[in-house]
Amino acid sequence: MSGHILAIDAGNTRIKWGLHDGKGWFLRDAVATAGGFVFRSRLNASEIDRIIVSNVAGPSVGKAIEDQFGSLGKPIWFVTAQASQCGVVNGYDSPVQLGSDRWAALIGARAASTDASRAQLVVMCGTTLTVDALNGDGHFLGGIIVPGLVLMHRAMNRGTVQLSAASGQYQRFPKSTANAMTSGAVEACTGAVTRMYAHLSAETGDMPACICSGGAIYEIAPHLSFPTLINDNLVLDGLLVIANAKTP
Repeated sequence: MSGHILAIDAGNTRIKWGLHDGKGWFLRDAVATAGGFVFRSRLNASEIDRIIVSNVAGPSVGKAIEDQFGSLGKPIWFVTAQASQCGVVNGYDSPVQLGSDRWAALIGARAASTDASRAQLVVMCGTTLTVDALNGDGHFLGGIIVPGLVLMHRAMNRGTVQLSAASGQYQRFPKSTANAMTSGAVEACTGAVTRMYAHLSAETGDMPACICSGGAIYEIAPHLSFPTLINDNLVLDGLLVIANAKTP
């Protein structure tokens, strides 16, 4: 479908958005979720034809988006996971319980695949780390959610008396408490991704492709033993696929 599409990915920590003109993302930015919705000032209402949103940050954020953009008189579509959509079949016991960001990421990954018959591991490293498995037929087999790097660090700091609040650096054999905490979080996240890669490989008899997104992926990807493709806009790309496939 033609027209300019504003895609919004509202997460727990950041709200990413992009304006697509049918050829590419010609405006794109991110703001802190807690910092308000200042990105409106960069947008010209005449440039927006439709608005599509993934919101996992709660009802108050959804209302704020509606309040800010509702006056434009343009359709606003809040995406929810479906039983099947855009070539992806949802394997969740209750499909609607799957987060809209994970659903959009799966659709974005499937659409971006250069080999439709190859299984894919879809990794998103934000406030939480999600690792989701797609087989070569586009069936979402399931996935895991674990705390992300920052959440792990905060949990250790808040739950103990003597562990450091300072950020450390990754080391294979850490020699300070701060480095031990940072390295432990990286190893835990890396281990989770690696285990899911092994599970998907065993399930499909294939060497899956791994596509990753999220700000923390740059701390995790260097420690993975298999090739990864990083797409910083995977959820936005998935939202665009959904928007172009169906009029809300």
